[in-house]
Amino acid sequence: MADPILLARHDSTECFLLPQMANRHGLVTGATGTGKTVTLQTLAESFSAQGVPIFLADVKGDLTGISQPGTVSPKLAALLKERGIEPKPPAACPVTLWDVLADAKSAAGHPVRATVSDMGPLLLARMLDLNETQTGVLQLVFKIADDNGLLLLDLKDLRAMLQHVGDNAAQFQTGYGNISAASVGAIQRGLMQIEAQGGDRFFGEPMLDINDLLQTAPAPGGGKAHGVVNILVADRLLTSPRLYATFLLWMLSELYERLPEVGDLDKPKLVFFFDEAHLLFDEAPKVLLERIELVVRLVRSKAIGVFFVTQNPLDIPDSILAQLGNRVQHALRAFTPRDQKAVKAAATTMRANPKLDIEQAIGELAVGEALISLLDEKGRPSVTERAFVVPPASRIGPISDDERKALIAGSLVAGVYEKAVDRESAYEKLTSRTTNSQATNAGSATAGSATTPGTALPGSATAGGTAAGGGMLDGLKDVLFGSTGPRGGKHEGLAEAAARSAVRTIGSSVGREIIRGVLGGILGGGSRRR
Repeated sequence: MADPILLARHDSTECFLLPQMANRHGLVTGATGTGKTVTLQTLAESFSAQGVPIFLADVKGDLTGISQPGTVSPKLAALLKERGIEPKPPAACPVTLWDVLADAKSAAGHPVRATVSDMGPLLLARMLDLNETQTGVLQLVFKIADDNGLLLLDLKDLRAMLQHVGDNAAQFQTGYGNISAASVGAIQRGLMQIEAQGGDRFFGEPMLDINDLLQTAPAPGGGKAHGVVNILVADRLLTSPRLYATFLLWMLSELYERLPEVGDLDKPKLVFFFDEAHLLFDEAPKVLLERIELVVRLVRSKAIGVFFVTQNPLDIPDSILAQLGNRVQHALRAFTPRDQKAVKAAATTMRANPKLDIEQAIGELAVGEALISLLDEKGRPSVTERAFVVPPASRIGPISDDERKALIAGSLVAGVYEKAVDRESAYEKLTSRTTNSQATNAGSATAGSATTPGTALPGSATAGGTAAGGGMLDGLKDVLFGSTGPRGGKHEGLAEAAARSAVRTIGSSVGREIIRGVLGGILGGGSRRR
């Protein structure tokens, strides 16, 4: 059985997180600057020390310090002494850095890629902010690609497939339903926006192997194996919030779909931290919220723990909030009606303590202090305690550029994902079909315009003999309808001359009388005159 994790203490009160209960998930909330990031770092390094791999997003750039041993400054030492907390010995964790927006010019970590097919139409529609009709069209495009054996690996494949379906919408209508050109155009515009934000670097191959997130390695100072802390460098990615949220949802879905059922273990196989969790749920459609709820509820049996980190408990839908058993509540400032509602919601959802006014305490907590309720060995929430979070043994703050380069060069996956692979897929096949079709059409046009044996062009001597054999009918046609001379001159026929004369007649006074008579007969004017 894994050792309990000391998360916080105050005098004789100690708050322990049981590793076997980590797959019941958790929630860390609090206003900006109240200590959420330090709490996250303490949890991550504690799980890592027990051999549990971690995946977390570093949205502010200061979690990479977990890869370096920490130091206790005089100010921190005085604060810890005041709170009665003994600092941990300096220690570091093995770290792998990942960067969704990595390219040849700038890479803060190893590239992370997924194929368009693997992402699927539902998550892609969330990323592109599509409505229900446009999402339906995108699903049809995926279905048509699957039925025709066309791989959708990167964005150019999806673009080519959209153009192919839009150009041949009538052909697919019977088998797949209506395909609106406006919806296809909206999807194309959404793809342009994603490309402008750098999202095209995320789609492609080699795709991330989920097993690379489940590794252990010796700690930097040596000793027993620690779980590797996988850090997603998300400071740039956060400027594209839909891409950030969709990527994390895809990661969680991949873990759920690919890992086997193992039930309850003495410690989780992976702990997943969702920082800035509100981005996952902002304006998310109902079908996506249902999928998130399903994954969070069922991923427990895969021995995966999920911790949501956000400012306000109201950021999390109730159906998902009910699945989060371990709670760490930092200070909330009730400056607005929504803040006051959040304080009441946080207080009522934590187990009551007769010795503590939870609602009042939430507004009085200092930095690094929290209200904590964790699950016991029987899965029951403990009585809420007010305590100080134990600081991590690793560095609090970011690493230098040189330290980052050393981490990337020495990681377990160095050189595996750096080079992109572009194999034959939908784009290449559709482009080849178009090229071949144009070549065939050009060949047919050339063959039709060329002189073939036994065939004469009009105006040639041979054609003249044929024309002569036409007899009186051809001559009569030329007289009535006119003819074209050998140099392109137009000779007027009797019918054309009569028609032009009739037009001039209509313009004259006599012509106007004729027209009135005709219109009067049609509209019944003649009978009224009688």
